[in-house]
Amino acid sequence: MTHRFPIKEIALQAGLSTATIDRALNKRSHVSPQTQARVAAAISELEAQESQMSARGRRMFFDFVIEAPTRFSREVRQAAEQVVGQVSGTSCRLRFVAQEMMSDIEITKILTRIAKRGSQGVCLKARDTAQVRGCVEMLHKAGIPVVTLVTDIRDAHRIAYVGLDNESAGQTAAYLTATALGDAHGTVLALRSNENFLGEEQRARAFAEKLSELCPSLRLVALSGGSGVHFETARLLSGVVGNLEDICAVYSMGGGNRAVLDVLEQSGHDPTIYIAHDLDRDNRQLLSKGSENFVLHHDLRLDMQNVLQALLHRHRLVAEGPRQPISSVQVITPMNVPPVHRD
Repeated sequence: MTHRFPIKEIALQAGLSTATIDRALNKRSHVSPQTQARVAAAISELEAQESQMSARGRRMFFDFVIEAPTRFSREVRQAAEQVVGQVSGTSCRLRFVAQEMMSDIEITKILTRIAKRGSQGVCLKARDTAQVRGCVEMLHKAGIPVVTLVTDIRDAHRIAYVGLDNESAGQTAAYLTATALGDAHGTVLALRSNENFLGEEQRARAFAEKLSELCPSLRLVALSGGSGVHFETARLLSGVVGNLEDICAVYSMGGGNRAVLDVLEQSGHDPTIYIAHDLDRDNRQLLSKGSENFVLHHDLRLDMQNVLQALLHRHRLVAEGPRQPISSVQVITPMNVPPVHRD
């Protein structure tokens, strides 16, 4: 691996020891392919961020820990890398750990490793569990500020929540469903990727309450699991869809929409309305095909600006924190899909 960075710099970026970096760079034995990949990724990240060093400001390391389908974590990373160059007077280096599913043990190891090596802040998208709350408290005691992204953590010392207004999103989905179906009878399927994501819990509760008020004749069936991953989502839905009749609407809060649509089609269901979340690559394609009717969206680049603003404000490097860290829901249809940001 060719590079122009000190081993210590690569070690900080990769979250590995300098001895491990030295072995990997010199192709010595006892280095796993996964470790080689982490070192290569760290060098690529340093190269991509090197232009920021010209700012000659204070250097800050921010860690992003994201449990989400790859299609969403990719959008988060792209948005963060697009906005970080706008920060003046400070060199911000971003380190990412993203997995489609994380157990409590895995996320505890990741956050403990960050606490040991040091960080100027963590942006966290994770389940709201006792273990994760404990990890947030550990980071707080270590002086590492935490910003939660898209889904919050209850009763923990995070400095800000950044992301969608989840209650408003659930109510919006109920309104769109009621407008499309009117006084119709049938089954509405409400899908969550995991019952421990607080953001999805808020969406689901608001959706159920508003839909019951607007369309009391509809039957709501709630289903949780699959983590928004294709195979797991398909397996979960396949196990129950045969017992459901007349599915006229789907509100998908956590992704895996290709899998959901495939299972519904194979089971002979053709819902009148399909509502999804997040304008990732899959949902753009499904909207253009007419497989989805609406996507509830929010601006991830604005979210990333707010994450960095909150962290820099905590370190007294900017005068103000984010003014509006909670994003309003945007209703995207096939007629108003915004362009992909390329800068």
